Amino acid sequence: MKFMSEEKEMSFLDHLEELRWHVVRSVAAIFLMMILAFIYTKEIFQYIIFAPGRVDFITFRWLCELGAATGVDGLCVTDIPMKIQSRFLMGQFTMQLTASFVIGLVVAFPYVVWELWSFVKPGLYNKEKQSSRGAVFSISILFLIGISFGYFVLSPMTIAFLANYTISDMISNEFDITSYVSTITILVLSSGLLFQLPIVIFFLTKVGIVTPQLLRTYRKHAVVAILVIGAVITPSSDPLSLSLISIPLYFLYEISIFVSRIEVKRKEKREQEEEKLDQQSSI
Repeated sequence: MKFMSEEKEMSFLDHLEELRWHVVRSVAAIFLMMILAFIYTKEIFQYIIFAPGRVDFITFRWLCELGAATGVDGLCVTDIPMKIQSRFLMGQFTMQLTASFVIGLVVAFPYVVWELWSFVKPGLYNKEKQSSRGAVFSISILFLIGISFGYFVLSPMTIAFLANYTISDMISNEFDITSYVSTITILVLSSGLLFQLPIVIFFLTKVGIVTPQLLRTYRKHAVVAILVIGAVITPSSDPLSLSLISIPLYFLYEISIFVSRIEVKRKEKREQEEEKLDQQSSI
């Protein structure tokens, strides 16, 4: 008996159908995490969202310990004079939905990346699959590091600066809940996305758009762009907050140059191996 196997190519509509199910599962995962976050809203606001606005936050405690160990005055944050209020009828409910969605997105992010990668992966060659192994893990780890940086570093520093900033003793800082949650959301999510820079550079190098030489040539331009991005992300735009976001971004840019150089060497090595195979086959 003779068995025959035929590979059936997927049509454009089949690809759309496949993509639709990946998107549906991703949205379902985000929605499920969003529901769980919505159920535990009080705990989330008390121990996560409002935490960077209290002096007992872990970052402020570490700064106090660092100041005591090094003898540097001014590192310890002893007061954050602000009040959170809701001045709109739908303010608290809207922020509850927003916070639940953001937390659902953050928690489900690795699964969403895995779903998208599962859609893209079958269309790659074997060599491309091998060279892209660990992509989901790398993206998820960098996103987690960026989220942690935005939450534990940028958010408390920005809140402490803005809460203590005043132009007159007659003015008290009473922030609206929408402004407070939006600021933390922007800082945290922006950091998570910006920390994907090495991954972006890796794939741009892979397709031949970016080279290490190009990145080195435009290093000065990148520094200016990083400062602009830092000023846009940090609402306070004070020198400390600007430095906190700009310095890590610059290190990420340098890491991206290193990643690009490694990928270029790998491409050159593969091309040399292919040339040897062509020469051997022609003999």
